Amino acid sequence: MMILKPVVALAAWTMVMWVWMYATRIPAIGKLPKPTEPGADQGWTGAMLENLLPREIQWKAHNYNHLHEAPTVFYAVCIVLAIIGQGDGLNAKIAWAYVGLRVVHSIWQSTVNKVAGRFLLFALSSVALMALVLHAAIAVF
Repeated sequence: MMILKPVVALAAWTMVMWVWMYATRIPAIGKLPKPTEPGADQGWTGAMLENLLPREIQWKAHNYNHLHEAPTVFYAVCIVLAIIGQGDGLNAKIAWAYVGLRVVHSIWQSTVNKVAGRFLLFALSSVALMALVLHAAIAVF
């Protein structure tokens, strides 16, 4: 069951990114003029904001969205490993490595956002995720 600790840690980190995203987005949106485009009487749409908000503000939102992509596989495979009794030892260490890499990826994408660094961090976290999936597949099949 040790593997559930990094699962909860990544879920908590996702909530940190949610707070960071809205702490920067809401003030930035508040500084924008009211939309005048047809059909915009209900306020800004996400597509409109993409081109209006500073890129540094958008980076947080992009990362928050990314934390709902590949990490969903992480959550599922970790729960499988916990259920089948394979969530301790090496698998727990790999899971912590995945979480650490995703946190660093989030910070990088939200502040620096250079693609080469993002890709390296994403690739390394993907290797960790692939290892967890492989270990789960070996244990289940």
